[in-house]
Amino acid sequence: MSRAFELVPTREDLRYVVEHHAVPGRTAVVMTMGALHRGHASLIRTARERVGPKGFVIVTVFVNPLQFGAGEDLDRYPRTLDADLRTAEEAGADVVFAPSVDEVYPGGQPQVRITAGPMGERLEGRTRPGHFDGMLTVVAKLLHLTGPDVALFGQKDAQQLALIRRMVRDLNFPVEIVGVPTVREDDGLALSSRNRYLSAGERRTALALSRALFAAADRLAAQQALHARAEVVPAAPARAAALSKLGEARAAADAHAVAQAWPPIGADAVRAAARTVLDEAAKAKPPLVLDYVALADPATF
Repeated sequence: MSRAFELVPTREDLRYVVEHHAVPGRTAVVMTMGALHRGHASLIRTARERVGPKGFVIVTVFVNPLQFGAGEDLDRYPRTLDADLRTAEEAGADVVFAPSVDEVYPGGQPQVRITAGPMGERLEGRTRPGHFDGMLTVVAKLLHLTGPDVALFGQKDAQQLALIRRMVRDLNFPVEIVGVPTVREDDGLALSSRNRYLSAGERRTALALSRALFAAADRLAAQQALHARAEVVPAAPARAAALSKLGEARAAADAHAVAQAWPPIGADAVRAAARTVLDEAAKAKPPLVLDYVALADPATF
């Protein structure tokens, strides 16, 4: 990149940078709360790929108080700006906008906010009331301040991503929202700035979350495979008998299994596969305390 990497702390500074350096049609933003890790770096690299070497990539670093509820970790949320700047620059950012709370909310918390509606009251929204309203409010504000053509968010926060897509669609924001795949440790734990809170024992227990997701996905894939085989076996019992005559015992057994498994793919079986892993983790030391497990439409939740 020809331009120098830059840190800007104020809206005025950001406005100047955007007016003088943003590339029409090729400006991207990655919004973070800091404490950047490889997952954030993946978002920034993807942003750079989307806009090209001559495009403009903005990273925001802001711990948004509106999305923290009572008793949550606002005061102790990790703040590592110096390290964040290095990560952002190495991943391909042009500028980091790292404002103070007073800079984002001059005069105190905003009286007018975005509401997430019914979709934001389910699952994570039920567990953390008001969280999604605060998240959407700051995302809307940062979209206005940065004026990007594309904004990138991690798929790890799936309900958040769905709500941002819905806000952009419902309120006609002129921006493309791109979801970027979750980055995981080798053992399956999704990267998160809050992982540093975990003790060794808690981290072992936390692995049940990814194991449960993978178990559910495997169960669904197995059901889908059985049904796909059934689609090419128009008369499963007759085919099983014919194969038996040919001595193809394994094929006959498979055909019989397909015939027995033909009822529609069951959500209960998929949920049960996840619950088996999670219930076992509830007996671990320390135990896993589950907020919810559900199958949901990824667009509406």
